Amino acid sequence: MGLPRVDSSISTPSTPFPITPTTSSMKCPTRNMRMLRKLRCGFVVSMRKSDEKGLMGVRKESKKELSKILWTEAAIEGIEVKTGSRKHSTLWPKAVLEALDGAVREFRWEFALKIFGLLRKQHWYEPRCRTYTKLLMMLGKCRKPDEASMLFDVLLSDGLEPTIDVHTALVNAYGLSGLFDKAFSAIDDMKSVYGCKPDVHTYTVLINSCIKHRRFDLSGRVFEEMSYYGIECSTVTYNTLIDGYGKAGLFELMEKALSDMLESGSYLPDIFTLNSILWAYGNHGKLEEMEKQYEEFQLMGIEPDVRTFNILIRSYGKAKMYEKMESVIDFMRKRFFSPTVVTFNTIIQIYGRNGEIEKMGDIFLKMKHIGVKPNTVTYCSLVNAYSKAEKLYKLDSIIQQIENSDVVLDTPFFNCIISAYGRIGEVDKMEELFLAMREKNCKPDSITFATIIQAYNAKGMTEAARDMELKMIALQDVSGGGV
Repeated sequence: MGLPRVDSSISTPSTPFPITPTTSSMKCPTRNMRMLRKLRCGFVVSMRKSDEKGLMGVRKESKKELSKILWTEAAIEGIEVKTGSRKHSTLWPKAVLEALDGAVREFRWEFALKIFGLLRKQHWYEPRCRTYTKLLMMLGKCRKPDEASMLFDVLLSDGLEPTIDVHTALVNAYGLSGLFDKAFSAIDDMKSVYGCKPDVHTYTVLINSCIKHRRFDLSGRVFEEMSYYGIECSTVTYNTLIDGYGKAGLFELMEKALSDMLESGSYLPDIFTLNSILWAYGNHGKLEEMEKQYEEFQLMGIEPDVRTFNILIRSYGKAKMYEKMESVIDFMRKRFFSPTVVTFNTIIQIYGRNGEIEKMGDIFLKMKHIGVKPNTVTYCSLVNAYSKAEKLYKLDSIIQQIENSDVVLDTPFFNCIISAYGRIGEVDKMEELFLAMREKNCKPDSITFATIIQAYNAKGMTEAARDMELKMIALQDVSGGGV
């Protein structure tokens, strides 16, 4: 299957998906204001109604997912109540372990450590390296290297001999936080432990951390050390290097890593390799190189997936090459690749960013028509586009749709819509949204405060701007330096 091309003899449709004609009436401004005022309680009420009605109209998959979330939350909260007591040393193992797994899965590191402390008090507790590995990996992702170090000491106090996986998780915790001296020291400690020498997974984890922190000098050092000890790179190792170099625009290093991968003969490129290379070239506007690599990977027998097509769509759209972008979409349809929410969000963002409001609206309608559920990214893109095009009356329907859905709103969405109203000086609506944000347990961040302060200053409301600055400082103090 070759890269989908545009046939100049065939007219390209104005929209990539067939749209069923619809009509809509413009909502009046008073209704827009009324719905905005409903935001303070409307989002919460709509969620409560969905609970009361047994989530009618929601798919079975959604019910199962919600049930799983509620069960996890209940398990965690139930165990958390007991963590502060010394009496609970005979708890049901299943309840404690499920609560621990739930906290780890949700990256609630403080609760996870409390539950783990309770677990260690149980009379049936047996220390396992596997449990420590899960906790260490979680702490690494949460950027908590000090806690990871203390947990490692607890493991030793439990009389366990750390496995390769435990050491690797500790290396990961240091590396992801940029503590490379400690990460390399941890690897040196592994070398001195019999049967616990660092393996390809350990080094790949460290390379990934170096790449994330753009320490390409260190990633090269790790690569050389692997060669010195005769440790062969895996497909994951090469893909980590290729992806990292590509995102940084280091094309020579990326191409060398690909060449080394091919020359190894043992570990061949896969779909992840293809997508990383296409994304790198496409993101930097090197579309000819992108198309060439697509064809070469086809010859190697590596077939594209939906993410591949999403990358091509994004790359062509970013370059405003709409005909090629729409030919990719048409190709997907003919080959029965179902567009995902990422596909639709990508197209909506492209059309919205370039002022193609009508096409953007048609794609949004098609998205809902075929049953792909919009998410907060979708709504942010719509809000940004309508705001940029000065069509703020369109926000009316967006708010209404959100109220009638089970979409979980987040801080970026509120920042987006607050910014839209702030730019045109609608401070009353902006304040309503700020209150709704807090009632939805969406924590304001530095962008939220900066947007509101800027809007106040633009309206000459210096006292209100100062009050908001004081709120931001107070929140920073409470959260330990970060909003």
